[in-house]
Amino acid sequence: MKKLLLLAILALSACASPESRIRTGLISAGISPSVATCMAQRMIDRLSLQQLRRLQSISTSGDHRVGDLTVTQFLHRARALGDPEIVSVVASAGIRCAITS
Repeated sequence: MKKLLLLAILALSACASPESRIRTGLISAGISPSVATCMAQRMIDRLSLQQLRRLQSISTSGDHRVGDLTVTQFLHRARALGDPEIVSVVASAGIRCAITS
């Protein structure tokens, strides 16, 4: 029974859209859900799959709990990736979404 439940969860997560995975990753990194939703919508069309995967590594660092990171702290971590395009997209999405959310 547990294996069946695990398989069902894995199947559902495989169906998740890239936008929902970005949103979930941002929330895991500590961005508030409303700001994460807004940022994911803006980032999905502006970054390549490889860039999005690099951003995902920020949320897997595990040294912060949900809600602990500000957009500024998240942006600092994005800078550490060494990709100016990622920084630009994250910064513009973060600023716009923090103001409007």
